[in-house]
Amino acid sequence: MRHVAVIGSGPAGYYTAEACQKTFGDGVRVDIIDRLPVPFGLIRSGVAPDHQSIKGVSRRYESVALTDNVRFVGNVTVGKDVTVAELRALYDAVVLATGAPSDRALDIPGADLPGVIGSAAFVGWYNGHPDFTDLAPALHGPGAVVIGNGNVALDVARILAKTEAEFLGSDIVNHALDRLGEHTIDTVTILGRRGPHQIAMTPKELGELGQLERASPRLDAADFPPEDADTALEPGQRKSVTLLREFAAHPQDKPIGIVFDFFARPVAIEGDGAVERIIVERTQLDRDGGATGTGETYAVPAGLVVSCIGYRTPPIEGVPYDAARGRFANEDGRIAPGLYAVGWARRGPSGTIGTNRPDGYALAEHLAEDLPEDGGKQGRPALDALLAERGVDVVTFRDWQRIEQAEIDRARDGSPREKFTSIDALLDARSGQ
Repeated sequence: MRHVAVIGSGPAGYYTAEACQKTFGDGVRVDIIDRLPVPFGLIRSGVAPDHQSIKGVSRRYESVALTDNVRFVGNVTVGKDVTVAELRALYDAVVLATGAPSDRALDIPGADLPGVIGSAAFVGWYNGHPDFTDLAPALHGPGAVVIGNGNVALDVARILAKTEAEFLGSDIVNHALDRLGEHTIDTVTILGRRGPHQIAMTPKELGELGQLERASPRLDAADFPPEDADTALEPGQRKSVTLLREFAAHPQDKPIGIVFDFFARPVAIEGDGAVERIIVERTQLDRDGGATGTGETYAVPAGLVVSCIGYRTPPIEGVPYDAARGRFANEDGRIAPGLYAVGWARRGPSGTIGTNRPDGYALAEHLAEDLPEDGGKQGRPALDALLAERGVDVVTFRDWQRIEQAEIDRARDGSPREKFTSIDALLDARSGQ
């Protein structure tokens, strides 16, 4: 029997468990450990609440979780309740599937002013992540600035621009819905260092901006290269740029403008005790496609700045770390004998949710090569004994199902659930309190 501990219950963790089942059949036991009492990682707390079809992939993970040889071990903090070194002593393989939940730092003067928020925090706030329940972002007008040209920036801009009615069917949490309903923002500016051809936005997410009730995208046609240059783009990118050209050619007059400010690099954030404006330098493309500053600067008024410039995997004591790439140091998923990384923890924050599936299956192939059929470690029983000795209140997948049902039962009309947003509330819901 091979005993495998997977740290992290997001897509990478569950795809790895699924791959281990396919590879080893009944000859494996997989424990998926998470510090939260709830599974599914960014499916629950990262995917936009108005993208319910994407969240549906959790049903696939649920089918894995309910099998006899895969177990969810929730409410267990690695580094506090149990260390990586202890897990390595108990399991034949320890797989780090912790994702990249920390914001990459916005390294400009004023980035520490109140009103400047990383996207992980802002997205976690409106998705009900317990770490960010008390965030209380500044949503007074007139403007908000979103830094970044990827899909997360689009999510943030769209959430800021929607009416309460447009959240029907979503699982945005009530504390965020109420606060968003009170905001006075009339301009959401999306800053990008480069131009339309360099965006990392997909057509579906871009297209949604053209369907908003009270908001519309606004672009400057002068930012685009000649239209025949679009033919050199990949099909998906070309479709995205075509949408941007359509937005520029057919502007709509709606109360809230979502302004795409291309060739714009933030250089400072200013304000008297809180953010009031962001100073931006105009850029131009260099020969290598990078952004070079021109020296021309201007100010964009803002009471809120959300930085969507990327994520990092937090280091874990005793695990080699690649600080330059914000991930664990590894060779194709291998960190050290018996220690592995998968998903964003392995490759950095790139790819979609589905990209984690081949990553998990590749990792299972490594385990098949590296682990003897009988690894000799104690695995699950030894972990249970250790956690019981330390008084750790472990949450099982069956417990999670009770929590989930309680969230469904308390949902507002038209919403699939109303999430509990604190650890204590989640634990109480498990026991029906």
